[in-house]
Amino acid sequence: MCGYNFIYYKKKYDKLVEEILRRMEENNLYIKLEKYRWKVREMKFLELMIGLEGIKIKKEKVKVVLD
Repeated sequence: MCGYNFIYYKKKYDKLVEEILRRMEENNLYIKLEKYRWKVREMKFLELMIGLEGIKIKKEKVKVVLD
């Protein structure tokens, strides 16, 4: 991704997050910000790695199921 696109989408993402947090606050909904990881390209969820390339599972987990 070229630098211009990255900056454009980063700003767009930041505005979207700000809007979501503003709407939540208006409706008395709150989150604990320290529990969240912002702007990550990959994260673990239910023993899966979810990222830009899709969903990945550890090879060891697949081997256990196949054996």
